[in-house]
Amino acid sequence: MKTLKILKYTFTVIGVAMLFGAFASYNSTSAFIDRATETSGIVTELVYSRSSDSSSYYPVVAFQDASGREIEFQSRSGSNPPSFRRGERVSVLYEPSAPENAQINSFFSLWGMSLIVGGLGLVFTLVGGGMVLFGVLKGRSKAYLEQHGTEVLAKFASVEQNTSLTVNGRNPFRIVCQWQHPQTGELHVFRSDNLWFDPSDHIHQETVPVLVDESNLKRYWVNTSFLPKLAG
Repeated sequence: MKTLKILKYTFTVIGVAMLFGAFASYNSTSAFIDRATETSGIVTELVYSRSSDSSSYYPVVAFQDASGREIEFQSRSGSNPPSFRRGERVSVLYEPSAPENAQINSFFSLWGMSLIVGGLGLVFTLVGGGMVLFGVLKGRSKAYLEQHGTEVLAKFASVEQNTSLTVNGRNPFRIVCQWQHPQTGELHVFRSDNLWFDPSDHIHQETVPVLVDESNLKRYWVNTSFLPKLAG
């Protein structure tokens, strides 16, 4: 399904971009701290900001720079409930050459953006990268079985929906078939790769070819090449 292919690469690209953004933010904050001067300020106001799904209070802080000039800035980090109170004294970091870009000297004010962007980037990268890696490993397994596997004819049992996977509100289908090992008598159940259409009307044979690794029967591939190709 094209949507799934697009999603896995999109998630990976977004995740990697966000990780780079988090790293850049970390470096920028580290450089700022190295250049900054520390002083004391006071919270003069809490600015309320509301978006479609959340609301936050952003502290406004006033302080004097080394030349005695009064500077006021609004923190880039907000929270709800607010992390500071009006009239509260806070530690402030600022660059003498650009005191208006000061920041409150607290962990979240300094590092919150890097943590949030980095955390989201890690999630996107793991999800997208995991899907890409799974596809690569599955492709290698199929290639190995085509070269070294043994073909058995498994009895067609049913068509099921894979409810563990949902894309655009849809669940894929899988062909389920069974094969009894002639030496051990054990019954093995095989499931095909995900199919994005119901194959029920196209299965007219009683058996389905399956490639198996005789040394590890959990490694197999159900051959569905007899089915019509889904139009792109």
